[in-house]
Amino acid sequence: MTLKLKNPLAFFDLETTGINISNDRIVEISIVKLLPSGERVTKTQRINPQMPIPLESSLIHGIYDDDVKDAPTFKEVAKSYAAFLEGCDLAGFNILQFDVPLLVEEFLRVDVDFDPSKKKLVDAQKIFHLMEKRTLAAAYKFYCGKELLGAHSAEADTMATLEVLLAQVERYEGQEVVSTRGEHLGKVANDVAALHEITASNMVDLAGRIVRNDAGTEVFNFGKHKGKGVEDIFSQEPSYYDWMMRGDFPMDTKKRLTEIKLRGFNKK
Repeated sequence: MTLKLKNPLAFFDLETTGINISNDRIVEISIVKLLPSGERVTKTQRINPQMPIPLESSLIHGIYDDDVKDAPTFKEVAKSYAAFLEGCDLAGFNILQFDVPLLVEEFLRVDVDFDPSKKKLVDAQKIFHLMEKRTLAAAYKFYCGKELLGAHSAEADTMATLEVLLAQVERYEGQEVVSTRGEHLGKVANDVAALHEITASNMVDLAGRIVRNDAGTEVFNFGKHKGKGVEDIFSQEPSYYDWMMRGDFPMDTKKRLTEIKLRGFNKK
């Protein structure tokens, strides 16, 4: 089919040094501008982020420091990209949560005017999530081909979940599972330990405030220290532990924090 357009629609994607909108930088930008005539114009370029690219990011997008050392900085190309996007609406996958905010940060950093409020934004991920519901009833329909009667009654939901899991194992057994960050989590198998590995193996506390990274180290999964080792933060900023213990966090989270703090203390 052909999209009906009044303005060019610029589909774009960013590869970056990380996922922190305020601090991370673009290492590659690709734009496919779809014109009302149906013509497509593509502009793709590596960018020197002027900071080291973390290895965990490079392993996902395949771009390393040497690949961008001779590339232009965003400041050097910002005006050309602002001009390329002039008069365009924007589209992409997860652009509302990540790509648009980070791109705007880059433009603001180099004092180039780029106002997304004047553009229409289309996020294919949002449409996907709106149309393909992530409810138990939707999963039951998808995997089992049946309507969930009595939804939100405990027994009906429990029986449906059992059937869904059986259908998932049958459908996906032997298939590799890869996270949205490109991490290989293992294969789906008719084995509870294997299913645990791909769904909950990195959890430390039940609220998900603390998780294990690829190296198995407990790291914070929220806030200003997201991705940083819990023991390291407690060593560098002891008051952070006190703040969390006084804060509105679940008792299970506080229990795990105390265990980590005591373990670190006993190492000294």
